[in-house]
This record gives sequence, structure tokens and C-alpha cells, in this order.
Amino acid sequence: MTAEASGIQVDVTGLRHRVRAVMPEVLAALEGLVRIPSVAFAGYPREPVETAAGAVADLFRNAGLPEVRLLDVPPDPPAVFAARPASPGAPTVLLYAHYDVQPAGNESVWRTPPYEPVVRDGRLYGRGSSDDKAGVVAHLGALLALGDDCPVGVKVLIEGAEEGGSAGLEAFVPAHADLVAADAMVVCDLGNVRLGQPTLITSLRGIAVVDVEVETLAAPVHSGSYGAAAPDALVALVRMLATLHDERGNPAVEGLAKLPYEGTQLTEEAFRAEAGVLPGVDLVGDGTIADRVVTGPAISVIGIDVADVESAPNIVIPRARARVSVRVAPAQDPHEAAHAVVRHLQTRAPWHVRAKVTVKETGDGFRAADGGPAYRAAVRALETAYERPVTEIGEGGSIPLVAALQRAAPSAVMVLIGPGDPTSNAHAPNESVDLSELERSVLGEALFLGELGKGGL
Repeated sequence: MTAEASGIQVDVTGLRHRVRAVMPEVLAALEGLVRIPSVAFAGYPREPVETAAGAVADLFRNAGLPEVRLLDVPPDPPAVFAARPASPGAPTVLLYAHYDVQPAGNESVWRTPPYEPVVRDGRLYGRGSSDDKAGVVAHLGALLALGDDCPVGVKVLIEGAEEGGSAGLEAFVPAHADLVAADAMVVCDLGNVRLGQPTLITSLRGIAVVDVEVETLAAPVHSGSYGAAAPDALVALVRMLATLHDERGNPAVEGLAKLPYEGTQLTEEAFRAEAGVLPGVDLVGDGTIADRVVTGPAISVIGIDVADVESAPNIVIPRARARVSVRVAPAQDPHEAAHAVVRHLQTRAPWHVRAKVTVKETGDGFRAADGGPAYRAAVRALETAYERPVTEIGEGGSIPLVAALQRAAPSAVMVLIGPGDPTSNAHAPNESVDLSELERSVLGEALFLGELGKGGL
């Protein structure tokens, strides 16, 4: 697609060359960040996370932003804030990403060590290479390419606890709305529906996390002497968890909202391939794929505290615990959804066992506002960068801070993008980002900032 055909007002050829020139620096920055094991979860060392915060601050300081500082957002690691004020009459854009990562998990299933970045077949492999250190350096690359010619004011907000729920920054943002005030916001923490296909995300599901703990006995007892009469806590817990879905696999909790989906549909064949569903295994639930994974609720049991199979003693288990993750329809209050799950589990506890159900985390969903000049500028920029039409689609994942930013700056246009693709393996072993996709993402963002500076608002 030519610049003339897209109606874009920026010097596309010149900016494309500038992006190409800064990509070695962008790649080096990404490799440096991937080497830092910045897992912000409890039980992991805090030092690497703080090291990552300092490294991110240095990247934007070296990119020429005059204000760079760390924000104290307890109980979470510091967020990085950087800014360059807008010239009179020019808009301001806030750029968001996060530097914390998921744990690497079982490193034996990684082809190469998770914190040693490796380029193979045009992709950079390593934990955080896609989610979301690629988002951090996509912002960096756009600013480096524009340099002193950047026509808009810029605020950069890079957080350090997105994977754990953003509690600190979610509390910080409402009290510092002036700090994040902007005319548009670019959230670079997502991905395209397929490699090379520019994608704008129009909705996100909310999230609610619930822990359920069952107690039945004062201590473990011999299964031969006491089994079949003494209540097993794990069996009780499994029975409770099984009630969360009906026979078809649909969520069976009363009070969880379901919205119709109106965007680009997903085919079952493509979904099976992307999810790696084994041949002959049924998909679960009813309705279209998008109704199930974008705007409907989803319930997953993401962890159970039990004995390891190889070393399990032959006992009646006295205590068992599980963590339940609920993806909430974009418009539903996640607190309401969480308490619906709590009520459901509490009333399904068998044999009068002691069952404690606790809400651990909630996060709001997001629905994009319809159109507008800045949104159309984002469409033009991405279509020019990728040379094909944009796909607009909802995303089943959650980014809790997006709703907080939207409330703090309700008139800001939210643009949700990212350089990932379905083969990036975010949160999984052998995570990667395609470097050509990263370059196109940098160009798309640079074009968008340029368009806004040409009157795209």
C-alpha cells in the first residue's frame, strides 16, 4: 500500500529508512533486557527486577527524553516514567509496556536457556522476548527513529508487575491522573492475529483470581486404615472444581456475563492449530470461537497444591488448595464475577468439609471507543507499515492497567497493538518474537506518532 493510497501525511520512505537504521540498536536493547530474569512474582529475587527497571530507564534516557525517573508503586517494583513535553498546540501520547516477565518454568523444555537470547530463523528467542520486552523496545525504536523530529509530546510508562496484576500501579494512576494525562495512548503488550497481519485490539477481558482451600482432617492418615470413611480433601476439592463447567465445557457459574462478539471471527481450524489441540480431542463449550474466547467468560484451574506423583505417600489427604482464574466478559465488573465464583464454590462443598474461598486478584476489562480521527490515524499507520489492511479483533487476555488508564484520561484514544504473533509462545517455553514483525511494529508506531503530529486528532 503506497502512502498516497493510504492517505498518510508522513514521509513514509524516509521514516522507513530511519527505522531500518535504528533496528540494530533496538535488537541490542531487547537482547540486553531478555538477559535479565525480571520475574516480579513473590518468592523470586527482587534484585533482577530492579536491575531491569534501571536498564529500561537508561534506554529512554539515552534516547534523549529529558525527564526519566522511577515511580515508587508499592508493593510492586518501580515503574519507569519518561517524558518529553509537547510543543504548543501539539498532542501528547502515552506509550505503555511492561518489563516484568513470566517465570521460565521447566528450563529443560527450552531449546536454549530462557535468559540467553538467541536469534534463530529470523526470530529472537528468550523469556520476555515477546511479552513484553518487545513492547518496550518497540516504543524505544519509534522514538529513536523520529528523534528530534518527533512532532508530539511523549510520556512513557513501563511497569514492572503487569504479570502479577498491576496492583501498585493501578492504585497509583488514579491519584496521579495528571501524570498520565494524554490525548492518545499506545499499549504495546499484544500481538497480531497472524504473522505479518496488522491488528488493532478492540476489547480485553477482565480477570478474577480465586483461591479455594479444603480441610478435612487434623493430619494425614493411612489410606488403608482410614480410606473410604475419612474424607479426602483432594477428592472434595476435585468434586467442587468439576462443578465449574457443564458437560459441554461451558462455564456453569451463575452470574458470569456473556456478550455477543461482533468483530473478525476465528475459524475452528485456525484455533486448533494455534492452540495445539491434539488430533481427535474435542473443543469445549458452545457458540463461535470468538464468543467463547473473546467476549464470554472462561474458567481455568491454573494450580493445585498436591503431592508429586512419584513421591506421593499412600494417605488420605487432609488439606488441598487450588487457584482458579476467571476471564471476565469485557463489560462485567470483575469483583461481581469473582464473588459469583466464590458463592458457587462455597455452596458445592461436599460432606460439610471446611472450604475457604478467597478472592486474590481482580482486573477490569476494556472496550475500545468507536472510531475517531486518532483511531483512523492508527489504522492508516499500521496499514502503511504492513502494506495490508488492518484486522480489528477482540483479545481474550487481560491487561488490568488499561482500564485504570482509561478512567484517568477518559478522552484519550486507546490504541492496543504489539509485535507478537500466535507462534510467539508468550508465557510458554521457547518464547520468541519475529524480528521483521518487530521492525514493522516500530515503523507502525512511528508513523502513528507522525500522523498525530500532522493533525491526526
